[in-house]
Amino acid sequence: MPYATVNPFNNQLIQSFPELTDDEINAVLDRAHAAYNTWSRTPVLERCAIFAQAAKLAEERFDDLCRLTTLEMGKLYSQSVVETESIIYILKYFAEHGEDIMKPAPIFNEGDELLMMHQPQGIIISVEPWNFPLYQAIRGFAPNAIAGNVIILKHASIVPQCAAALVELLRDAGLPEGVWQNVYANHAQVDRLITDPRVRGVTLTGSVDVGRHIAATAGKSLRKTVLELGGTDAFIVLPDADLDATVDCAVAGRFFISGQVCIAPKRMIVLDEVYDQFVERFTQGASNLHPGDPFDPATTIGPLSSQAQADTVKAQIAQAIAGGASAIEIGDPVPDTGAFVQPTILTNVTKNNPIFYEEIFGPVAMIFRVKDEDEAIDLANDTYYGLGGSVHSRDIAHAVELAKRIDTGMVAINASYPSAREGKIDNYAMPFGGVKDSGYGREMGYEGVYEFCNHKVISLPVGVHATYGATNDETVITTDHRGNDEF
Repeated sequence: MPYATVNPFNNQLIQSFPELTDDEINAVLDRAHAAYNTWSRTPVLERCAIFAQAAKLAEERFDDLCRLTTLEMGKLYSQSVVETESIIYILKYFAEHGEDIMKPAPIFNEGDELLMMHQPQGIIISVEPWNFPLYQAIRGFAPNAIAGNVIILKHASIVPQCAAALVELLRDAGLPEGVWQNVYANHAQVDRLITDPRVRGVTLTGSVDVGRHIAATAGKSLRKTVLELGGTDAFIVLPDADLDATVDCAVAGRFFISGQVCIAPKRMIVLDEVYDQFVERFTQGASNLHPGDPFDPATTIGPLSSQAQADTVKAQIAQAIAGGASAIEIGDPVPDTGAFVQPTILTNVTKNNPIFYEEIFGPVAMIFRVKDEDEAIDLANDTYYGLGGSVHSRDIAHAVELAKRIDTGMVAINASYPSAREGKIDNYAMPFGGVKDSGYGREMGYEGVYEFCNHKVISLPVGVHATYGATNDETVITTDHRGNDEF
């Protein structure tokens, strides 16, 4: 696979990068293994200090990171600002909470005391997508590195400079060599990495097909995997919803970074009483989209990440229309050059339409009319995916009850998607992940750190108790008069 920076606004090649040789891949594994032997024993507070320094460096390099993200991926500069802010929040979150997350936990069982340690396991392979080139890479790195694991990053081939810039930033912050390495690897080399006996796990964000391949390859070698594989998230609108706020939420959520968000609302499921009003207002709101240069502040929707992705979405729209769907093109006309797709609304998408069960990763919204809440829930769950979703209603308690019936990993109430809070991309304490074909396992928060930890239990003799030093890296053993002082 060619690693190259191609500006999706005009499809001009900026720079290409050679793939690593097999000998270089072997050297990467050797460095990672050597680094693990040291990093896994580095006190947690020292790891936290490096994360804090990395956040400061990211603030200093803020504009450069934003510009690089927009150049390689094509999202609006303002959206790159949100993403760059997000990686700073992540680094600060783990700098602040890393020690508490890794703190050993005593377990009491009928008078006996067990000591559970959260210990790293080794080398983790991180395979990441292009839609959030900074955020996704940090999301695969930070929870695992704070635990003491080392990470090999195989990023998407269209964002090679973003990958390199992030790894360089962490190295400049004091991260030891080999703890996080960026590799320009081909598919066969990724399989080679996964099956190396020194590797202990794989975390992937990508397509279902890639997820199946990664899981099968890892499974043959008994490697644990965490998979996040996209979604067709339902956006359920109840009759009592604040329609103005809900429409604003739907437009912003669906067309953020030109619709290329795994957890964005993709299927608007609207109850009959407010369906016509919703469609009219949603169409009007989306009609204000102004495509153009993502660096231009006047632009409100940019190109897709690549011409190949644009061609895929256009083919899906054509497939939907051929299957009987109605299509309305909205917004100003997109440029003739570059990886642009005209924003589109699809209605009358029936279950026999070939697009019904597909994820459309572009500026396309499907809107469905349902007669009642039960039909809304049935439709929301009638998908192979199960990542996120949302319910919109003034009755929050009732919305929560409906949310419990949606078969996904996350559900938002009156928000575009579950991780959209206070202008941030993510709530960093929130475990992120899905069910069904959206994958398994969780990233971020305490749960994300623990995915690739060995939860080692040490059984203590009767009467022996464990306390912890200030850094959680030393265990103080005490006994009572019935204990064994020789422990």
